[in-house]
Amino acid sequence: MRYIMKLFLASFLALSLLSLTSCGSTSKKEGTGEYLDDTVITTKVKAAILNEPMLKSAEINVETFKGVVQLSGFVSSAASIDKAVEVTRGVAGVKSVKNSMHLK
Repeated sequence: MRYIMKLFLASFLALSLLSLTSCGSTSKKEGTGEYLDDTVITTKVKAAILNEPMLKSAEINVETFKGVVQLSGFVSSAASIDKAVEVTRGVAGVKSVKNSMHLK
């Protein structure tokens, strides 16, 4: 009976360790917590852009990976690009902004 308990305990510990390491991040893959953080940051950035009357939010795409926000799409002026970058930098959790927006 003790052997079965030791085997069960070892199996449980191995499974726990495996599940913990699979949630970790690598340089090209986010961990579960980072993914959720990035989703929150993306939502906050989209809301901030939407609340900015100068910007047409439907034309600006927002993607976040490990706190780095990439803005892409087409805007009507250089001032719109600058404003979108400025608004994005003001959102909590944003580490940096990659600007891939283009003028129409």
